Amino acid sequence: MGTGKSYYSTNLRSPAASFKDALLKGLAPDGGLYMPGELPVFGQEDLLEFSTLSYSELASRIIAAITGDEIGIDELKNICNSIYTFGLPLEPVKARQYIMRLDQGPTASFKDFAALLMGRLMQYFLGKERREITILTATSGDTGSAVANAFHGLESINVIILYPANEVTGLQRKQMTTLGGNIRVIAIDGKFDDCQRLVKEAFMDPSLAGLNLSSANSINIGRLLPQSVYYFYAWSRISTGTESKCIFSVPSGNFGNLAGGIMAAKMGLPVRRFVIATNENNEVPLFLKNDEYHPISPSVNCISSAMNVGHPSNLARIIGLYGGRMDEKGIIHVMPDMKALRHDFFATSISDEMTRKTIRDFYSEHGKLLEPHGAVAWAGLEEAVAVHPEYNDELSFAIETAHPAKFREEIKSILNIEPELPESLREAESKSEEFLSLENNYDELRRIIFEIV
Repeated sequence: MGTGKSYYSTNLRSPAASFKDALLKGLAPDGGLYMPGELPVFGQEDLLEFSTLSYSELASRIIAAITGDEIGIDELKNICNSIYTFGLPLEPVKARQYIMRLDQGPTASFKDFAALLMGRLMQYFLGKERREITILTATSGDTGSAVANAFHGLESINVIILYPANEVTGLQRKQMTTLGGNIRVIAIDGKFDDCQRLVKEAFMDPSLAGLNLSSANSINIGRLLPQSVYYFYAWSRISTGTESKCIFSVPSGNFGNLAGGIMAAKMGLPVRRFVIATNENNEVPLFLKNDEYHPISPSVNCISSAMNVGHPSNLARIIGLYGGRMDEKGIIHVMPDMKALRHDFFATSISDEMTRKTIRDFYSEHGKLLEPHGAVAWAGLEEAVAVHPEYNDELSFAIETAHPAKFREEIKSILNIEPELPESLREAESKSEEFLSLENNYDELRRIIFEIV
């Protein structure tokens, strides 16, 4: 079994890096995103064994195969056992269709699965080198809270989080702004794409080169690789054998979650097709339909707020996996294999109106709550099945990425019920907040970074 020890940039102009260097740098020097030059491939015996492993055992097994000898298996097992203490419910809905709830972690978001492991891996490597690092990351909602929680109190790591001032819920904001310590939070007067652009500008700024900046959102390969694990886990719990292929409907904004799923498929997970389910920011469904990519600027503000992304960073990775090349500005220099993309993906855009209808209908028919992102995924799966009736008999998972209580005002307006808050959200709601507010201006951000670091 091969191990991916060498990481290349999607812009193809940076030297190859080790997993440790790709993790700690975040962004490649040429502005591209790191990708593994090689991934392990798990055979039928491995896949059958996966069904007998706990989540933490599965995670250490997969990540060890990816990182090779850069981190010992015993160290990985200890880390995974200490962080993966929560469940991953797979709720049957009808026939062989399931809701995959990734909302049981400490911040009630799917990003807990990756952020917790990423933080501990960074701490492990920094401890060996006895140096410090500053995490600078942008969030459209749940990344910030997951990163803030995962990195809070970790030695040798400072964290600066940018978020669009008017496009996160109150609970999402409080999960970032109530921690203090090594966590600093900045509200930007702009959109998520503005926050993401400011972060990338900082990484490319020579005057900040001595500050050891890195990122913890999905531009960092360390965020993507752990996300591949829960795809294997879901399939291994429900499948009837290694020939049993499945469909994943993935609510997609910055496309990190989908990229993690694609990597799982590259590592041998039997996937029939991925459903790309976006909200009204439909630049990717239109690209697959028309062969032309046009970022949406400014992005559309939808109730599935974490998906309000007009130019997904991880699209460059996906295009690269299909033989193309896209730069950080969204310019495609080499077209990918569009036939293969259309074969592997069913892409659709779900309006806010349809999202609300899906939440209402799903509760009425099945007695279960969906939050807006999960509703987008379920609506996307239903559309895929309507177009391809043969999918009705396939093992299928619609991914819910956040707890419904994070969107209780929207849920209450749709269903006239109020979701019960998990303990982690109740704690955040009662604490006092601390954050800065900045204009959408890079010079201002650079000044603040120097003050903080």
